[in-house]
Amino acid sequence: MTTEMQNEAEIFRGTTEGKTSLRDHRSVRGTPKAGMPAFILGEELAELAKTDPRIIVATADLASANRTNDFRDVHPDRFFDFGIAEKNMITAAAGMASCGFVPYVATFASFASILGAEQIRTDCAYPRMPVRVIGTHSGMSMGFYGSSHHALEDLGMLRVVADLTVICATDANHLRAVLRKSVDHPGAMYIRLGRGRDPVVYETVPDLEIGKAIRLREGRDLTIITTGSQVRASLDAAEILSSEDGVSVRVVDMHTISPLDRDEIIAAARETSAILTVEEHNLTGGLGSAVADVLVDLPRIPFFRHGVPDRFVEVGPPAALYAAYKLDAPGLCEVARGFLSGIG
Repeated sequence: MTTEMQNEAEIFRGTTEGKTSLRDHRSVRGTPKAGMPAFILGEELAELAKTDPRIIVATADLASANRTNDFRDVHPDRFFDFGIAEKNMITAAAGMASCGFVPYVATFASFASILGAEQIRTDCAYPRMPVRVIGTHSGMSMGFYGSSHHALEDLGMLRVVADLTVICATDANHLRAVLRKSVDHPGAMYIRLGRGRDPVVYETVPDLEIGKAIRLREGRDLTIITTGSQVRASLDAAEILSSEDGVSVRVVDMHTISPLDRDEIIAAARETSAILTVEEHNLTGGLGSAVADVLVDLPRIPFFRHGVPDRFVEVGPPAALYAAYKLDAPGLCEVARGFLSGIG
C-alpha cells in the first residue's frame, strides 16, 4: 500500500493522528433521541395530526431510525409499518391519498428514490396525489453502510419528474417549517432529510415558502448556493473567507430544488461576481446542474459546481467522508479560494 493510500485509509477509519474528531462513535444502532437533535419528523407530524385527521404516517421497517415511532406512540391507529416493502408502501400511500388522506411515508433516501422512483412518478406525481415521500439519511450520511445506502443520485433522479415538488430540509426548525407547509401543498412531494444530527442554521422556525430560496447572508464577491446538509458548512466557510481573505460572500439556502427559485439565481448572477454551488450529491444532475440550467440563458458569469464526483464514494465515517470530499467548512474554503483565484 502506498503512503497516499495508507493516509487515505487512515482518514476514512478516523485514525489519522490529529484527526480523531473524524471518528463517529454514534454510528450505531439504537442512537438515543438526544443524539439526533434534528430528527423531529415523528414528533412534528404527531403534533400536526392532532388537529388534522387526514395525516397518516408509514415507514418501511425503520420506525426507530427515522423517529416515526414518535408519531406511532401518539397516533397508533394512523401509523403503518410495511416492513421492507418500499415500493408497496408508496403505492399504498397513493391509494390512501386518493381517499382523502395526506400520507407521509419515510424510509432511507437511497431506497425511497431508487427503489421507489417508478411509484413516485406514476402513482404519486402523475395523478397529483398528496403523498409526501420522506427520504432520510441522504447523501453520504450512512457512512459505513456503503454505496447501497448512500443517496447521491436522488435529486437528479427526481427533480425531472413533472409535478413533483423536491425539497431539502436544512435543520430541525427548517424541517418543522417544511412539514407545516407540506400538509396542504398541492401534489406529491419528495422531502430530503439528513441524518438527524444536522447543526443548527435556523434558531427559530423560519417563515418558509416552498419554491422560494432563503438568502441567509449578503455578499458581493461570491454567492454560494447550497442546500440541506451543506448550508451550515457554507455559512461557516463564508465567515472564514470574510475574516481571513476579505471576500464578501452571499449564502443562499436553495431548499427547494423543484420548482427552482430562478429569480434568486438571476439576482446572484447580476449582483455578485461569481457563483459557487455546494451540495452533498453527485455533481451530475443535482443542485449545480439545476442552477446551470438557469445560468446558461444569462450573460456569462464565473460559475463552479462543487459536490461529490461522479463515482461511488468510499466507505467510512460520515465526518471523514465530508472532510475527504471538501464538504466541511475548511474544505469549502479551499474550493472557493481555488475557484476565485482562477478567475482573477
